[in-house]
Amino acid sequence: MSQAHYPIVFVTGTDTEVGKTVVSCTLLAALNNHGCLADGFKPVASGATYQDGMWTNEDGLALQKYSGRSLPYDWVNPNTYEPAIAPHIAAVQAGSPIETARLDQQLARLREGAELVLIEGAGGWQVPLNEHARFCDWVSGHSWPVIVVVGIRLGCINHALLTIESIAHRGCEVVGWVANHVQPKTEVLAANVAYLKANIEAPLLGLIDYQKATLDPAGLATELNVTSLL
Repeated sequence: MSQAHYPIVFVTGTDTEVGKTVVSCTLLAALNNHGCLADGFKPVASGATYQDGMWTNEDGLALQKYSGRSLPYDWVNPNTYEPAIAPHIAAVQAGSPIETARLDQQLARLREGAELVLIEGAGGWQVPLNEHARFCDWVSGHSWPVIVVVGIRLGCINHALLTIESIAHRGCEVVGWVANHVQPKTEVLAANVAYLKANIEAPLLGLIDYQKATLDPAGLATELNVTSLL
């Protein structure tokens, strides 16, 4: 096995629906292909279905599938809520508000045996966990490195630079970013990517074309360069 340079990496996005799960699963596939035992962790997910006696979320199931170990679902996604609404609201409605101390405990059991745990957030960097804390508070409290998934579409430059600026303001390091085309590629969108490459200091780990986004993450693994994480 290959020792990971970072034992924990947090994946955030410039918005919701920018492909964080596709990118996270592709990162897991690439890391495990390099001999690094990497597992996925989706601490909080909303929008679940009931099957096989438990509530599951499609993002959590995907991370479970591409983790390096065969893990129980609730290890990968321990806090799952039925309504597809903001997680902090869903948690309150379920009578189980999200507490960062509980997330730390749930993460601790996953860290045992894994060389790298890839944590996928919900929505963007500033999404609330509860009335008093946001994902950015939890991540910055641990000084975890961050990978940013940029959904390449109109407005992505502003969203990406604001997100990265906020991450730096919180004292966290952006260790890479991924350009994920959520719309068909055009010359304008290609120019947006070029601008971001010139203005983001962190390395571009890869670019996922719109046509390839529906491929199995295992097939996309070669699109990402994860050597800087090892």
